[in-house]
Amino acid sequence: MQPQGLLIGKTILGQEGTLKKKLIILGATGSIGQSTLDVVRNQPDHFDVVALVGNQNIEQLALDAKEFTPQIVVTADDGKFSNLKNLLADTKIGVGAGDAAVIEAAAMPADMVMAAIVGTNGLKPTLAAIDAGTPIGLANKECLVSAGDLFMAKAKAAKVPVIPVDSEHSAIFQCIEQHNFNEIDHITLTASGGPFRTYSAEQMATVTLEQALNHPNWSMGAKVTIDSSTLMNKGLELIEAYHLFPVGLDKLKTIVHPQSIVHSYVSYIDGSVLAQLGVPSMKTPIAHALVWPDRIKAPVERLDLAKVATLTFEDVDPVRFPCIKLARTALETGGSAPTILNAANEIAVAEFLSQRIDYVSIPVLIERTLEQAGTDGMLKPVHNIDDVWEVDDYARETTKSLV
Repeated sequence: MQPQGLLIGKTILGQEGTLKKKLIILGATGSIGQSTLDVVRNQPDHFDVVALVGNQNIEQLALDAKEFTPQIVVTADDGKFSNLKNLLADTKIGVGAGDAAVIEAAAMPADMVMAAIVGTNGLKPTLAAIDAGTPIGLANKECLVSAGDLFMAKAKAAKVPVIPVDSEHSAIFQCIEQHNFNEIDHITLTASGGPFRTYSAEQMATVTLEQALNHPNWSMGAKVTIDSSTLMNKGLELIEAYHLFPVGLDKLKTIVHPQSIVHSYVSYIDGSVLAQLGVPSMKTPIAHALVWPDRIKAPVERLDLAKVATLTFEDVDPVRFPCIKLARTALETGGSAPTILNAANEIAVAEFLSQRIDYVSIPVLIERTLEQAGTDGMLKPVHNIDDVWEVDDYARETTKSLV
């Protein structure tokens, strides 16, 4: 499935025949959004940012707006509208605020939407972009975790390409040859193991917030960093991979790779293994998604394997890191279980970040929420987006009550 923008040689042409690809960035002030802007900054002749969407960090949003001069800048926070408007008073850039404005910006004419809003808040605007027929650079896990079947069916019906931006899924996407899913033996997602890879169960029981926010390889937002430390990020990525790459759950595996150099690999039935390697930087998968199927130079350090010297791999310990098993079980259960898993995890992580629960309570809360959902008859099929919101709300309230 080709993107709607034409690619002629190494020159990118947008839908209107311009020499710049028109971009909308959802979640512009987050880590993925800022890395996307850095890629754009490094290749100014290739891109034209038409809309920036952020949340509460309006100072950064205004700075980026003045640099990249989009048509409109939107904050999801209604209360920040006046401040953002004042910060951009000396420009001709349009300003919007609130959920409706976010969705309107996402549906603007463009060649690609970088969907990088964290959490289920990113679902509606990303779906709006699909309705507008705009190719998606998908960095929002929840679109597939909470509504994977609905999301992919909608994209397929609209003939909208969904290009993965997560480093693991981008790696798999780059390694899979066209139309040969039947020839894949299995797909393996790699995990760094996080900061507690070598911790005993006793040590993990005493983990502090400061320790959990100190990831050894990646620079990410607080919620994603905690997910990486519990390996829930790998559980969520397993669910994403299930929807992105139709090989079946039994062919999806995970492995710990502390160096974060091999981002994932695909094993074929003839014994071949194709892997994608690179330094730990989100700018590489972002650059790949922005111009796929071409490539552009990205502002990243080049990989020197002689300098790295050693690449190691080890199995995931399901006792110390139960979140991957919880995610796999949710997929096996099907229906609303992945939606409940995701919502419960968001609440549990928020409670830990607020220091109302300890670290090892995160997977316990998620598991108990899933158990309660079964008791309450909420592990049911999800037929439409309203079902997703109903189940999501239920899971959040249930997890809060279990705290």
